[in-house]
Amino acid sequence: MKLPEEGMLLRIFIGESDSFKGKPLYEQIVLKARELNLAGATVIHGTMGFGAGSRIHTSKIVRLSEDLPIIVELVDTEEKLNSLMPFLDETVEEGLITMERVKVVKYRRKEQ
Repeated sequence: MKLPEEGMLLRIFIGESDSFKGKPLYEQIVLKARELNLAGATVIHGTMGFGAGSRIHTSKIVRLSEDLPIIVELVDTEEKLNSLMPFLDETVEEGLITMERVKVVKYRRKEQ
């Protein structure tokens, strides 16, 4: 797969405890992105953050550490990322979704 030099970065900010159909939501997003043939996805586990409710989630406080921040990042064309939006509308009940233009410098896989 070749990506054009100008792509889009989709970021989905959710909580570790968010789920869909009994599985972690971040996992379901990655599986759906793969099903839609997107270029790739990365899940980043945060150690501290807060969202619209302004409640701090941190790994330092044991009682609040059950719902640490998760960021799912995907880079592809705007058209391909937009194909994921109906799924996100259905599954992301709380969180933040952003999209921004990015310059793709390199995207390749190692030859087998």
